[in-house]
Amino acid sequence: MWVAVMFDLPVVEKAERKAATDFRKALLDMGFEMTQFSVYMRFCTSQAQIDTYCKRVEGALPEGGKVNILTFTDKQYERIVSYFGKAKQPAKKSPDQFDLF
Repeated sequence: MWVAVMFDLPVVEKAERKAATDFRKALLDMGFEMTQFSVYMRFCTSQAQIDTYCKRVEGALPEGGKVNILTFTDKQYERIVSYFGKAKQPAKKSPDQFDLF
């Protein structure tokens, strides 16, 4: 299963920019990878692990803005259609079990 964290955070004030940067760094420290500037994804092996990461993300939330956490299956992940410019990217593949450790 996959967990995607999508967010729109205020960055007008200096303190807001720092909070947004700290949130991004916290996601990276949790093992999420940035797929777009405000979209981070992580592979999880079980629903219990998903629940754990959702609680960790909740603990790192900044004061303002909007954050959504989305979960989806490996099959749904493999069906993502991606483009870089006008060039279609190859289909994504879920990581093999041995790649996780």
